[in-house]
Amino acid sequence: MDKNNPEEKVPEIPSIELLREELAREEARCAFRKTLWNIMAVLLVAAAITALAATRLFLLVQINGNSMEPKLSEGEIIVLHRTKKVEKGDIIGFYYGGRILLKRVIGSAGDQISIDRDGNVYVNSEMLEEPYAAEKSFGKCELEFPYEVPEGTVFVLGDNRAVSLDSRIRSIGCVETDQIAGKAIFSAWPADHIEIIN
Repeated sequence: MDKNNPEEKVPEIPSIELLREELAREEARCAFRKTLWNIMAVLLVAAAITALAATRLFLLVQINGNSMEPKLSEGEIIVLHRTKKVEKGDIIGFYYGGRILLKRVIGSAGDQISIDRDGNVYVNSEMLEEPYAAEKSFGKCELEFPYEVPEGTVFVLGDNRAVSLDSRIRSIGCVETDQIAGKAIFSAWPADHIEIIN
């Protein structure tokens, strides 16, 4: 204290209680920041794992063309589950000429496929009921029937038989297991057409 200035006050020393309250507030702020940082770190790790899993398990494909109408339309975005295990009736994506084509599995290895001039499809001499097909059509076909599906492959057709280029064309042929990108599981876009694909 300056003796020449009697008005100068000595700073008050806070009480132990005030110091404890301030220390508690500071510890709470630090704990909150630490919790927030931990939550952000967990969310980032979860997002990274989800993105990695999504790219390994799923594939987004945009429809280009009308070979799968009426089920799938041009511009629609669908999700493929990355798998090689497919069954008759599944819509699959497969690699061909640097892009992914979408077609429906009609037959598997050893099946005898026939298509008559009216577009009726027979698998092992039984005519398929095909409610998904736009209309029956022989379409463009370079095969002689009956045709046996080779080992390690599946026979695929587009739902819009009149315009689809599929296993009936020799350049595409039956799809080998290694070519299969995945099985269509649901339509993701447009919003008014989101649905499970069967």
